[in-house]
Parts: sequence; C-alpha cells; structure tokens
Amino acid sequence: MNSLDGKVALITGAASGLGKAIAELYAKHGASVAIADINQQAADAVAAQINAAGGKAIGVAMDVTSEDAVNAGTDQVVAAFGHLDVLISNAGVQIINPIDQFAFADWKKMLAIHLDGGFLTTKAALKHMYKDDRGGIVIYMGSVHSHEASKLKAPYVTAKHGLLGLARTLAKEGAPHNVRSHVICPGFVRTPLVEKQIPEQAKELGISEDEVIRNVMLKDTVDATFTTVEDIAQTALYLATFPSAALTGQSIVVSHGWFMQ
Repeated sequence: MNSLDGKVALITGAASGLGKAIAELYAKHGASVAIADINQQAADAVAAQINAAGGKAIGVAMDVTSEDAVNAGTDQVVAAFGHLDVLISNAGVQIINPIDQFAFADWKKMLAIHLDGGFLTTKAALKHMYKDDRGGIVIYMGSVHSHEASKLKAPYVTAKHGLLGLARTLAKEGAPHNVRSHVICPGFVRTPLVEKQIPEQAKELGISEDEVIRNVMLKDTVDATFTTVEDIAQTALYLATFPSAALTGQSIVVSHGWFMQ
C-alpha cells in the first residue's frame, strides 16, 4: 500500500457524517484535506479540529449543484495545496415519499445533489488530474441502493444507480491519464441522514421506529448490525492507497452482507 503523505484530497459533504470521518482518517495518514460543504462555518470548524490535531486542512464553501461554486472551490483547493490527488464525491441528502406523491421539485433536488454534483465535481477535478497525466482517484459515495431498490426512495435509488455508470465511464476515459474511479456502496450507517429517516419511514409505513430498524434497515444483513462511519472511512483509505489500476471502475459494497455481488 502507498501512503497518503503528500496527497491532497477534496471531500464534499465533509462537515459531518461519512465525509468528516474520511477527512479525519485521511489527515491521520498524511493527506492534506479540503473540507467542502455547503455550510462554510461547519466546514471551517472541522478543518480547525483537524489542524489542531496536527493535520492539514482547509474549509471550502461548496454547493455541488452550482458549476461556478464547484469550479471555484476546486481551484481554491489547488491554490492552497498545489495539486489534487483524490476526490471524494460524498455530498447527499434524503427525501422519502412514494413515487405518486413525490414532488417534482424534490426529485430534481435529489438528482442535482447526488448525480449532477458527482458530475460537476468530477469535471472540475479532472482539469487538474489530467494535466500532464498526473492522475488521481475519484471515489463516489453510492449505496446498497446503487444495486437494490427500496420503497419511498425513487430519486435516491435512481441517482445512486447513475453513479455506477459515471464511475465506470470515468475508469475507461481516465485510464490514459492515470485516473481511477470507484463507488463505495454502504449499507445503513447511523449518520444524521439515516437517523432522520427512521421516524419518517415509521410514519410512511405505519410501523414503529424499532420495526424500521429491525425489519427494514437491518433485515437483510447477516448480523443485524449497522455499518459504521469507520467502516466506510477505512474502505475509502484502501481505495485511495491501492497501488495500481488493477482496481478501477469498481463498486465496493460495505453492508454486513445486505447485498452481495
């Protein structure tokens, strides 16, 4: 395995949850990290914590649905650290409703954040990764829902499926420039995003919150256990330090056996 010493990582949605855990782990392994988030204050706070612990980090305001904001934020990272080696496209939200009741505005919002955001951040990163064939690694935060469907999540499932296509295309297009790509597909992780879903799903499905956890979220795992932010951060570290293009264009499922491929 290669070290992350001297590497620069841009992580979207990194002020909390999975993105924050990845940023903290990358910093511990020597990377300079950019905490990109729509909440500038929260991004700066996480960056300050990493710096106080001896790492190198900056906060970057970034709305991943805005091409101008993505381009400006990415250029800010390169200006600060000199280059860009790893992009973690992680920013996401969740809205649940059955298809027949799903507002078109909410559908568009979900696809804009997850799918447009993946495209825009990739395009901005490639400007720097393709230069002189420097190369890099792009990791998209997918989901078991990149492979499986669930009720009430039509746009989320659609977007997460779409990220597989984007990553696989990038693996082929990026190879001549030494760029690799992957999709990490977590099972349910108890981030704020998932915590919010528990009462929402209980209401929509007419069951208790305990039943949502037991019979919806963890029903198909092998051990009735939530995936952790640490599990996902370790997977992101593995993919960012893998030494060759033998591993590219892959979907890595981290779900306690919920989905096996």
